[in-house]
Amino acid sequence: MKKTLVVLSSLAVSLTMTTPSVAYGRTNASSTPETSAAKIACVGSAVNTREAAIGTAMTTFTASTNSAYSARATALKQAYTQTTAKGVRGAVKTAWSTFKSSMKSARSTWKNARTKAWTDSKKAVAGCKAPSEVTDDSNMSLEETGV
Repeated sequence: MKKTLVVLSSLAVSLTMTTPSVAYGRTNASSTPETSAAKIACVGSAVNTREAAIGTAMTTFTASTNSAYSARATALKQAYTQTTAKGVRGAVKTAWSTFKSSMKSARSTWKNARTKAWTDSKKAVAGCKAPSEVTDDSNMSLEETGV
C-alpha cells in the first residue's frame, strides 16, 4: 500500500510538472511575437530618447568647455599686457578662478543631464514591461561620468 501511494504521488507530481499551462487554459502573453515586438519597440524608443538627451548634454558640455578654455586664453593674454607684477598677478588669478568656476559648472550640468537621461530612461523602460534581456541599463557604468 505504501509503495502504491509513493508511486501514485510521484506520478501526480511528474504529470503536474510536465503538463503545459495551455492544457489548463492559460497562455503566456509575454511570449507572443506581437507582444514581444511591441515591448522591444517600446524599449528602443526609450533608449533612443535617452541617447538623444545624452548627445545633447555632451554637445553642451563640450561647447561650455571650449568656451571656458577660450575665455581663459583671452584673459591670460590680456593679463600679460599689464605693466606691473601686481597687475599681472591679479589678472592671472582672476583668469584661472573664472576658468575653474566655468569648468565646475560645465561638469555639474553634464552630470545632472546624464543622470536625468538615465533615470528617465529607466522609468520609461520599466513602463514597457519588457524582459530584462532587452535592456542595456547594465552598460551605464561604461559611460563617461566625471568628465
